[in-house]
Amino acid sequence: MHLDVAHLKEFYDLPLGRMLRVLVGHRMRRIWPQLKGRKLLGLGYATPFVRPYMKEAAQVAVGMPAAQGVVKWPREKDAPNKAFLMEPNRMPLPDSSFDRIMMVHSLDMASDPDGLIEEVYRVLAPGGRIMIVVPNRRGYWCRSEASPFGYGRPYSRSQLENFLGNHALSVVGREEALYVPPINSRLVMKSARSFERMGNFIWPAFAGLVLMEAEKRVYRGLHSRSDRFARALRPVFLPEGKTAGAQIFEEPRNPCR
Repeated sequence: MHLDVAHLKEFYDLPLGRMLRVLVGHRMRRIWPQLKGRKLLGLGYATPFVRPYMKEAAQVAVGMPAAQGVVKWPREKDAPNKAFLMEPNRMPLPDSSFDRIMMVHSLDMASDPDGLIEEVYRVLAPGGRIMIVVPNRRGYWCRSEASPFGYGRPYSRSQLENFLGNHALSVVGREEALYVPPINSRLVMKSARSFERMGNFIWPAFAGLVLMEAEKRVYRGLHSRSDRFARALRPVFLPEGKTAGAQIFEEPRNPCR
């Protein structure tokens, strides 16, 4: 289920949303320290996290799903709009058009995660990388309605790794974020950095969010020589009465199928 874009925009303007933007953005910088010369696409509601890369990336665009709605971005009056409306499973973008894709409030909100990630694979350049942010199934943020991460589908780290692997995306980096409780408390928010440092060492499995980086594999759909050889030597079950010297392997009509 997609939240309305107005609610997402309002949340990130609140103190809790600004805190989340800082803490998660710090973890993102550990995965992508800089994107100089790269083409960056944000999907879902990624604008708070895409903005820090605007000045260094060669190209920046943000796609927002139709079920969520879209707002002009950047907000500055004189800035050209970089946000566009889209259907997650039919993006109006050419193949292999972006080096980096950042997904926030995207995969966890998708009604068809497989269709979405197939489109992401198509749009991503060979050797390109994606960064996905999803609520952690073990954490508290997926159980709280204080943030948008309490409304989507949570993932465990192993579930997300398996999902990406099944779509020819190799996991190359992982981070966890948000050990601070999801409550609107000024005292808690002032201590947010302390929560992050302690949580990272004491209870890493219970972080609020999972951040995962994956790379596009370019050999998708190809089979190794050994696989083709194994299919060529396909075993045949012989009926009773056949002699011991009968051929027990047959050559398929099309070995390359």
